[in-house]
Amino acid sequence: MSKLETAISLIDEANSKDPNQETDNEGKSWPKESLYSFRMSDMLQRYRPDADDAIKIGVRAQHVERWKSSRQDYAEGRQGYLQWRVNLYKFHAETAGNFMAEAGYDEETIERVKKAVGKRAVKVNPDAQILEDVASMVFIEYYMQPFADKHPEYSEEKWIDIIQKTWKKMSDQAHQFVLDGNVKLSEPLVPVIQKALS
Repeated sequence: MSKLETAISLIDEANSKDPNQETDNEGKSWPKESLYSFRMSDMLQRYRPDADDAIKIGVRAQHVERWKSSRQDYAEGRQGYLQWRVNLYKFHAETAGNFMAEAGYDEETIERVKKAVGKRAVKVNPDAQILEDVASMVFIEYYMQPFADKHPEYSEEKWIDIIQKTWKKMSDQAHQFVLDGNVKLSEPLVPVIQKALS
């Protein structure tokens, strides 16, 4: 097995232990973070088929073992939320780094992945920006509609804000990729997406 295959299989094995289940579009049940990581890799393949090992591992490890750090362990409110997010990024980055070391990667490549997964200097780090692009497009294609279903109380104004914030995180290349029809948009959300982007 190559270093890449070893690192990916360690991430997949870890994510397969997620106690939370989610159903995909075909009705198959998955451990939640396994499904997310497969969707991330699939989107990367569509968006940047030329991506190198570091990007492929970073994308796959974006949410590795996320269930181990619960939002409930932190204080209510924005401050608690931000603290949880920062610690979560560090946790994902360290976990990915450990798996890469186990697979035999050098320190420099491991550091690249940890910086990207840890969301460090997103706007000036091309690796982190690709991860951000892929995560945003996966959210748009797979998670925006379920999120909307869960929050029927959200006004159109609130939705426009969510869509614009997601769009702002993405690079011009990712914008073009979405606008060219490469990311499936949920039919009921199309009007509000168009309004948000106009």
